[in-house]
Amino acid sequence: MVRYQFCPQCGHSLVAGMAGGRERLICSQSCGYIYWNNPLPVVGAIVEYGDDQILLIQNRGWPTEWFGLVTGFLEQGEEPDQAVLREIREEVGLDGEIVERLGVYTFYQRNEIIIAYHVRAWGDIRMDEEELQAYKLVPVDELKPWPFGTGPAVKDWLKKKRALS
Repeated sequence: MVRYQFCPQCGHSLVAGMAGGRERLICSQSCGYIYWNNPLPVVGAIVEYGDDQILLIQNRGWPTEWFGLVTGFLEQGEEPDQAVLREIREEVGLDGEIVERLGVYTFYQRNEIIIAYHVRAWGDIRMDEEELQAYKLVPVDELKPWPFGTGPAVKDWLKKKRALS
């Protein structure tokens, strides 16, 4: 996580101080700058592809055993529903339709708020090799959630899917 040391407005050091009822980093020279460190909005998708398969991706630099959902940051002026479909197109070259918005999940370790979706996708998988190093298709009955990030969304989706079966 980034921890700023200097004010981006005047260049003086940032120091701990109270703002908005919490301790935050504020400019030591009182130029008015406050580093709020608010969470970033992210979208994530459980991408259903083909017959009961889920597409998982592996970002560049991840350990070889780590796979996760397609995720990405919202762009300025973009709605979350648009962002999730754009990320799927950019990362794996698929078109998709939103089945449902699953919920909002806090990813404290990365200071992110994840808006999770279930998306049905089609087309030929074309992986963005600048961003991803691998992908895999996992049958729904073999999908296992992980304890952080988008994992809780997977857990909730699987629970709901099994309850409806």
